[in-house]
Amino acid sequence: MFSQTVEYALRAMVQLAYAGPAGSSTDELAQKTQVPRAYLSKVLQGLRVAGFLKSQRGVGGGVCLILQPEHVTILDVVNAVEPIVRIHTCPLGIESHGRNLCPLHTKMDCTYASIEASLGATTLADVIAGKSFGLLPLCSMPNHIELVVQ
Repeated sequence: MFSQTVEYALRAMVQLAYAGPAGSSTDELAQKTQVPRAYLSKVLQGLRVAGFLKSQRGVGGGVCLILQPEHVTILDVVNAVEPIVRIHTCPLGIESHGRNLCPLHTKMDCTYASIEASLGATTLADVIAGKSFGLLPLCSMPNHIELVVQ
């Protein structure tokens, strides 16, 4: 359901949330997230334009989150990369339906709404703290890091 770009954006944002204010170089981020560097650079550019990241070139440069992890939901990241498109009118253009959706498209839109609610209820802080699933994200991360959420 989600594209590779969304997956890569989520991996990058989770890793950057884990890295904290210091952030990471693009090379380090590519290695830890197992995302090809060129593709990652494109994804990071989109996240920067969306207002999630800041970047600095040169020695000691890299990327880091602008917002605190508890203020960024998974839905925020998904919508920054490839927004979930809800169904508001008949996708087939049947004029007699107008804004009334048939049972199939009603069910599909309800499913999209449920996905939005679930992703909107989970922050990067929840993910890196392991609250959502009981497991730490991205296997190679150390398990001794604690996140203080205020």
